[in-house]
Amino acid sequence: MKKVIISILTILLLVAFVFFGMYLSEKYIMNNTDLTIKEVVDNAFTKEDKKDVKENDEPIIVELEEKEDIKVSMSVIGDIMCHNSQYNDAYKNGEYDFSYVFDDIKEHIETADLAIGNLETTFAGKDRGYASYPTFNTPEILAQDLKELGIDVVSTANNHSLDTGYKGIESTIDYLDEAGILHTGTYKSVEDQENIVIKEVNGLKFAFLAYTYGTNGIPVPSGREYCINLIDKELIKTHLDLAKNLKPDVICVNMHWGIEYQNSPNAEQEELANFLFENGVDIILGSHPHVLQKMESKEILLSNGELKNGFVIYSLGNFMSGQTKANTRNSIILKLDIIKEGSTGNLRFENIDYIPIYTYTYPNFKNYKVLDIRKAIQNYEDGINTLISRNTYDLLNKELEHVNYTVGY
Repeated sequence: MKKVIISILTILLLVAFVFFGMYLSEKYIMNNTDLTIKEVVDNAFTKEDKKDVKENDEPIIVELEEKEDIKVSMSVIGDIMCHNSQYNDAYKNGEYDFSYVFDDIKEHIETADLAIGNLETTFAGKDRGYASYPTFNTPEILAQDLKELGIDVVSTANNHSLDTGYKGIESTIDYLDEAGILHTGTYKSVEDQENIVIKEVNGLKFAFLAYTYGTNGIPVPSGREYCINLIDKELIKTHLDLAKNLKPDVICVNMHWGIEYQNSPNAEQEELANFLFENGVDIILGSHPHVLQKMESKEILLSNGELKNGFVIYSLGNFMSGQTKANTRNSIILKLDIIKEGSTGNLRFENIDYIPIYTYTYPNFKNYKVLDIRKAIQNYEDGINTLISRNTYDLLNKELEHVNYTVGY
């Protein structure tokens, strides 16, 4: 009996030691801050287990998605004018139609991702009476014909914006809205003026602004100063700040500036261009001289030390008009690709090119056509162009030489 009691006590003592040991181990793990979870887990595996895991596990490779470059092809035309000879020629069978004027060059515009122009006339309606220089009022069907041509955005800020008064500005805006063409430079309200025009193309976000040096002496209506953007650095900076808040990829500004019929930009144009670039503008499209001026790509050093790319053409000349002065009938369709680099987010300009064009008419200002000069020359040389004469062929060669020399790109 005594032996039995000793055996039971021995067993109880052993059990007590086991539980006490487990308690101490748990206490050690809980209180020892040097012991990591990894060490506890590691202790659960043998050396052979670890060796097997090390030999058979493959490394985990995390692939970061690389963004692709975004490209937008742009076509830009110059002054869209309409003299009485033009709208008289467009009047057939009791209605106006300007679409035939663009047949020869349409492909260069409608195939672009984005097409821009300068509307240098007003659409005040038939009741106002269609008129030519010095105060333009054009048949409003031209807006629809421009849309069918492929024009997406026009500047309406120029020296003829107030030719038909404030009501003409309102009416012009209405007809452009009806045609589905975006516009910038003239407005119906302060809110409209501060509402920056934005257009997204292929995932690239464009902001558009436009300014003019003046309105041919026609006063801006008192209390309606918002109706047109005049060139004023403080106003421009305010608008650029509004644009930047919208985080566009590209800021494009149309500038109606310079001196008529001069083929070179003046000091004021170049100073304003630098001002625009330094304040965030990427592309500057010039108008007003009615003749071509040079274009150039620029690398701009910003105040924060960063470099950025910019592009300017100081004047695109006339796209369509009834003017007859020297060099007012030749112009270009500007072509360029805008690239946003996926890896850096930087902009660059590629494939900068131009289509030389010429506004051609038969004698007595009939059958206006905007011609692709190079194509017309080639067709004549190949004997497949019955539109132009030998004299016109010689003229087009001279016009082409002038275009290439003036653009200087």
